[in-house]
Amino acid sequence: MVKIRTRFPPSPTGYLHIGGARTALFNWLFARQTQGTFVLRIEDTDQNRSTDEATRAILEGLEWLGLNWDEGPFFQSRRTEVYRRFITDLLNQGRAYYCHCSPELLDKKRETARVEGRKPKYDGTCRDLGLGPAPQAAVRLKAPTTGTTGFHDLIRGPIVFPNEELDDLILARGDGSPTYHLAVVVDDIEMAISHIIRGDDHINNTPRQIQIYQALDHPLPFFAHVPMILGSDKTRLSKRHGATSVLAYREMGYLPQALINYLVRLGWAHGDEEIFSLDEMIAKFSLDQVGKSAGVFNQEKLLWLNSHYIKKSTDSELAGLLNPILKDKGYADPDPDYCAKIAATLKPRAKTLVEMAEAADFYLREDLEYPPDLVQKFFTPEILSLLEELTNRLSALSGWTIPEQENAFKDLLGRTGATMKQLAQPLRIALTGKTASPGLFEVMEAMGSERTLKRLDQALKLIKGS
Repeated sequence: MVKIRTRFPPSPTGYLHIGGARTALFNWLFARQTQGTFVLRIEDTDQNRSTDEATRAILEGLEWLGLNWDEGPFFQSRRTEVYRRFITDLLNQGRAYYCHCSPELLDKKRETARVEGRKPKYDGTCRDLGLGPAPQAAVRLKAPTTGTTGFHDLIRGPIVFPNEELDDLILARGDGSPTYHLAVVVDDIEMAISHIIRGDDHINNTPRQIQIYQALDHPLPFFAHVPMILGSDKTRLSKRHGATSVLAYREMGYLPQALINYLVRLGWAHGDEEIFSLDEMIAKFSLDQVGKSAGVFNQEKLLWLNSHYIKKSTDSELAGLLNPILKDKGYADPDPDYCAKIAATLKPRAKTLVEMAEAADFYLREDLEYPPDLVQKFFTPEILSLLEELTNRLSALSGWTIPEQENAFKDLLGRTGATMKQLAQPLRIALTGKTASPGLFEVMEAMGSERTLKRLDQALKLIKGS
């Protein structure tokens, strides 16, 4: 039985984007479901574009999503000697050769081929010359020139390429550095990768890599090419469609479980189910149920899922997530218990944590600034006596529970003949400075007696002074 080993090999030339995160997720789920191993490999051979900052961002993004790796991270930049050893073996076996053609000559050959209507591939000039090493000489794979190279894709089925469409792939550049295709195959062999699950933009790379496996007399892994993610206009997902960075979604107040749940459904289905816990994803995920069609990124659906997971989170969990956002907004480090009470009142309506933090401002301000138009409309002399008596009744309560508050209101309205409609909006504005808020009793319970009475006192002074 094959020991399942999958890998995620990002290039640290930028952030972890949505498409990469979905690929990592599929590899992670497949490994977890089969009690296999998930390997993280950083493909940083492009030293001009690779940065430590991008590497850290990729690792941080994976950690935030909860996609923990079992081995790695391995860095290709530290494995150059391994690649050179494989290249030497291929040269010694006559399965690779030195090519002395200069870049200028190769450009000229390609241009001639285009003009003559031929495929602009290498024409094999140095293939059988038996040339040795030389300054700026590349190493090419001696690929088959007839027949086909094919494989059975676990998602797309049989895929076949005519060998005449391919050419002798460069394995090492003129400066001796290994190429992407050589490094990938060597790493996958050395790391015993059994299943290569990646985006379908790699399909055309697969026959070239298969030929390297064959030249090394190594059995092929299984391949599964996942469809792309498209934007709403059915073009490849990019910045013009909105944020594509995983960490950008964290900054916008999305929960990792919401993003994971959304990504797993982009290209994979399990009946009509939409919501999955991580354990359910692991139990139900199957490459057989990954579709061939591209998934379309739908921001509204992600928002709906995020709202769902906010509602399902405990108040203390949300308090921990809200705390750093509130600090970024300049609020002093709020008491965790108070923050949890705030979250309890706001989570039924919030779609993101940032939205929740913005809605929490009235809970955290020392003094409210009442909008003048609301003051003029609702803080009238007629409401003064009602608010004063309400304040007195609330001050006299022995406890601060919602039932006790409701009884104080009932007594007040019953004695004065006023209605809740007359009192509710002025009270809401007194407490929150807004015309819309969570339920009044919920707000008062969350604020506590001291904050509530202070707000009422502030409103009363404003009415008396107006």
